[in-house]
Order: sequence, then structure tokens, then C-alpha cells
Amino acid sequence: MKHILLTSGLLISLVLTAYTSKKPFPASGTRLSETPPGKAPKQPVLGTRSAKLIQANGLSFKDLNQNGKLDSYEDWRLTPEERSKDLMGQMSLEEKVGFMLISTSRMKNDWSFGAPQNKDPITSDFNEDDLLASQNMFTRKPLPTAIMNAAGTTKAVTDFHLRHFILRANVSARMTAEWTNKLQALCEKQRLGIPAIVASNPRNHVTNAATIGTSVGKTVFSVWPGELGLSAMRDLKLTREFADIARQEWAAVGLRKGYMYMADLSTEPRWQRIDGTFGENADWVAKMITEIVLGFQGASLSPASVAMTTKHFPGGGAGKEGQDPHFEWGKQEVFPGKMFENNLIPFKAAIKAGTSAIMPYYSMPVGTEYEPIAYAYNRAVIHDLLRVKLGFKGIINSDTGPIEMMPWGAENLSIQERYKRTLEAGVNLYSGTADPANLLETVKKGMVDRKLIDDSVLRLLEEKFKMGLFENPYVDEDAAERIVGSAKFQARADLALRKSIVLLRNETKTLPLKAATKVYFEIYQKRVGAEAGPGEVYTTNEGKYPVTFVKTPEEADVILLWLRPSGRALFGSDGSPLPLSLSKNGVDVNYINTLMAKKPTVLAINYTNPWVIDELYSDTQKKNVKGILATFGTTPDALLDIVTGKFKPTGKMPFTTPISETAAQQQKEDVPGYLEGAAYPLFKYDEGMNY
Repeated sequence: MKHILLTSGLLISLVLTAYTSKKPFPASGTRLSETPPGKAPKQPVLGTRSAKLIQANGLSFKDLNQNGKLDSYEDWRLTPEERSKDLMGQMSLEEKVGFMLISTSRMKNDWSFGAPQNKDPITSDFNEDDLLASQNMFTRKPLPTAIMNAAGTTKAVTDFHLRHFILRANVSARMTAEWTNKLQALCEKQRLGIPAIVASNPRNHVTNAATIGTSVGKTVFSVWPGELGLSAMRDLKLTREFADIARQEWAAVGLRKGYMYMADLSTEPRWQRIDGTFGENADWVAKMITEIVLGFQGASLSPASVAMTTKHFPGGGAGKEGQDPHFEWGKQEVFPGKMFENNLIPFKAAIKAGTSAIMPYYSMPVGTEYEPIAYAYNRAVIHDLLRVKLGFKGIINSDTGPIEMMPWGAENLSIQERYKRTLEAGVNLYSGTADPANLLETVKKGMVDRKLIDDSVLRLLEEKFKMGLFENPYVDEDAAERIVGSAKFQARADLALRKSIVLLRNETKTLPLKAATKVYFEIYQKRVGAEAGPGEVYTTNEGKYPVTFVKTPEEADVILLWLRPSGRALFGSDGSPLPLSLSKNGVDVNYINTLMAKKPTVLAINYTNPWVIDELYSDTQKKNVKGILATFGTTPDALLDIVTGKFKPTGKMPFTTPISETAAQQQKEDVPGYLEGAAYPLFKYDEGMNY
């Protein structure tokens, strides 16, 4: 018997071909129905660690259930739909219910969401500790009912039958690849050999607020601008290239599902998640989302894809007064401008592009035609609107914890009643708990039609079959190290970092700085409550720039000041108002004004929100401000390339910035800044100069 096994040499070749080629995505595996007449189906590569192979008609198949015969779900010539129906028919109720959960999975010595148990380094072995929580993992508030945020890996796979996992750890490419391979090998040994799929939050961006649950932050992956920065590039071709490169890196380490990207609009300037959006213009965000989905998934899901989970339906950017629905005080989403439909535009684009999953947010709509209950419970929103009216056929994936942690509008229901309500609303995959007991009991009691369970399982299985995970879930660990963060990929990311910077003001054509200019370059970032004083002074040139960096402002011809304001962290919210003035967001404006008064100043501001800058830049204070630039997650080198003229600015603002704190506080939550009137903006949406 000729076995087609996963060997190092073979996989190096395959990975380099599949993950570095610029050719279109490969087909999703030749199916019997797609085989041209007279031509034999093409044998896919089969990756095995324990399953034996079966020969049929000169072809090889994995005997995943170890019964010595070729079952329909093992037959890669059949369609994903045919295979899914066959496998579902062999799954027990317990296996089906476990298959409907996605939860955090941790590496050994990875203590995400929990108190560290030791100081040992993270390894690629399994973390076998359960993470039981009596408080909300995000808000740190007490929970009425304790939950299991993560299960010991072996128990999760063998006892709970989980096959969907979220990886939070930030480690090397090799370690991630080793861990995902070990996880897949464990799954392959189980009764039906169903592979796992591993998801992650974004890993490829410069971010000022890396937080578990939103963004992993700086990693070994190629480093690109923040999401707002990608939008500011106004370059859809490079956006698609970003997504394709990130896809290659993720797939190389075994990350095959993205908990991303946000199709929400940044219409409420105070919202603490604006830096995860692509801005305020629904039509432009729709174009960005299209490129993102196609870059990660291809024209359809295939063995080369990373499946997208577009969030947060039907748009989470209109929270009352900017508060976030992770918290009870932020649970209301309001539409005073009557622009609910505007929020749907990017999601329609995601659906058209084929996004594999959509995630509803925790919010409850208020003052609309819809019931004021959280979207995961809201049948009129996620079944009638998303599933029926918009025609979405993929997976509806709850956000983390709507059952136990954020059940807004359903607080009076029991846990099992909440499962019933969300199942009937249309949820297919539940995020936030690793223990299927309550969902299983809900089904066993006959509280819901079991057809809802089967419908969810079929959707989830089809995703895995289309992505080729049943044929080969393994990755080459050596190749992963070469692919992730490669110089070739980072060169493209470096271009994006520069294209994301926006030039907003250039008085007397101060920029680009002339050769031999003496520059005092200070990078200023203070956390709320930190001591006042200077930030980091940049003094190393290394011959890269035609200017001279000096150590004090007194020595300088020009001051280059890069402010990185930092508002209250999302999970540090306390329900108090969310101001946008710099002095309320980590900037000592007295220090900055004193500094700028000394010499002509070029002011760069990193925008994670549409900051109000009138404390530094107003009719009475802007005398010495000769240039203003906007950044959205970039590097000092990229900024210096713009300032010195090595790279000409091309970026455009992805949102409007309010002229005052009063204007910001009065903005209608669902109305983009460019529709707020001529008196509203300081910097307009799509504004940007060049040299």
C-alpha cells in the first residue's frame, strides 16, 4: 500500500509553493462533481499522524474513523455538503454540541485570562489546566454563575469534543506551528478523526492598545499599519496584498480562522474600539472589507484559505455616548440619525465576498423597529435580517460570552433559556465557554428542535471540508519559520506603513525638511495618571536621513513631536464620560505647549480615536505649528521618511476629527462626521496633502 504521508521534505516544497506563490488560490480540492469527463480526480496531499490510509481505484484516503472502509466523509472526491451530511450522521449528540463551542486554548505556561501559576516560559506543549472563572474575563466584575473560560487541552478534545479553539499566546512561529500540529494529532486519534480549527485575533498590526480579546499586538508576523492606517492608504490593491501575505503567514503556522475584521463604522468618536475599524465612510469600509475577505479566503474557501469572521453585526459603532457593550452601562446601541441601514453596507460587501462567518455584537438596539435585546438573542436581526433578507449562508458566531457574561435584555432568563433563545435566533457557534454541559442539557430536555443543532453542525463541518482540514491539517514547522515575518513580506508592510501617514498642514512649505536641518525628535506617550515630562528623544541617525538629530530643543532648528495619546483602556472602562481632549488622554498639554513655543514645530499625532487637539492647535496657539501629520499605527522610520522627503505623503483621513470637545460630545452616535455639518470638523474625512 502506498501511503501519502506528511513528511518534512514534501511539506517544505508544498508549503513554499502554496504559501509563497502569487498565483490565484488553488481550487478547494477536486470534487467528483467537478472532475471533467474522462479525467481522473487529482490526488490531494494527505497529512497523517495516526490514521491509516485506504486505497481505492488507485487513490488514497484517510481512514479517520478506523473502520477499515472508505466512508463518504473520508472521500475527498465528494462535495463538502455530501461529506458533512455523512459525518454528521455518525456524530453523537455530545459530539455535535461540543462542536458548537469555540473557546480559548492555552499552551503550557500560558496563563491568558488567569493568574500565573508559575514563571516558566511558554512551550508548545498542552496546558492541561481548566480555567474556571467567577468573574467576567473582560470586565473583572463578579459573575452570577461561574464559567469555564478554557479547558485543559486533552479534556477539551477528548471529553468535551471541542474542535474550535482561539489561540491568545504570542510566541514564535515555530512554537505556534508545533502546538497546532500537536493539537491536530490529538484530534486525529479520536473516534471520528475530526480536525480542529484554530482562530486568533489580529496579529499583523502596530497597535497602541493590544488587549486579549481585541488584538494580539506586536508579533513575529509581518508588521503593518493599524486598521485605520490600512484604510488611510487609500490603496485597495495593497490592502488585498496585505491580506494575502497575512494569510500565508497564518496558514504556515496552522492558524486557519481569523476573529476579524471589524466592519463596524467609526461614527461615534468616543468609542474605544475605533482603532479596529476602517473608518467612518460605509461605502469605503465596504471596499476595504471586500479586499480583506478576498485576500484571506480567496474567491471561495479552499485549502489555502484563512476563514474570516467579520464582526460585529449589525454594526457596533453607535453605542450610546461611545460606551462599549462589554459593560452593562454600554449595552444600548442608538440611532438618533436614523442611519441603521448605513451600518449594514460593509456587511453586505462581506457577504458578497464570501465571508465564512459573521459575529453579532453584545449591544441591544434601542429606538428601532427591533426588539431591545442583545443581537445574539435577536431573531429579527440575525435570522430575519442577516440570514433571510441579506442572504448570509455562513456561520453565525457569537461574540465571547453573551450567555453568561453579557446577556443584555435576557438577564432574567436562565442559562438554558438563553441557549434556547439564541439557538432559535440563529447562533451556530458559541464563544466564551469550554464546557458544553448547559448547551447539552438544553438540547436533551427538548427545549429546542434538534434540527437547529444539525443545521449548525453542517455549516461548521462544511467550512472544514472546504478548507481541506480533513485531508491535511498539519504544517511544516521549518517552513513556518521562513515564511512568517520574512524580509520580502516586511518590505511590503514597510511600504504600507509609509502610505498610511497623512499630511494635514504644511505652513510655509516647511516639509519636507531641508538637508542639514537640526531636528529635536521627541516621541511622547504617557499613560493616564503618569508623571509629566519628556518622552523618548530620538538621536540616532545612522546615516539614513539628511538631517541632524540633536538632544535638546534649544539646539534645534525644528522640533518634530510625535504624540501618542492613550485613552482609557477598553477593559478599564468604568462608565464615566469618554472625553477626546488630549489633556484627558495622556498628554501633558502644558509641557507640550511650552516645548512647541521654543522652536518651529512639526506635530505628528497618532490617532486611535478622532482626538480633539484645540489645547495645542487653535487660533491663538498654532503660531509655531508649521506642519501636522496623522499616523494610525506606524514606525519612527516611516514617519521620518515622510518628514525628510524620502517618501512623499499620500494618505487620506479615514474619519473626521471634531473641532472641540463640545462638538465631539454632541455628535450623533450613528452619523459619520462628514455629515455633521460644516462647523463640526477640524480635519475632514478624506483630507490629506502631498508634496
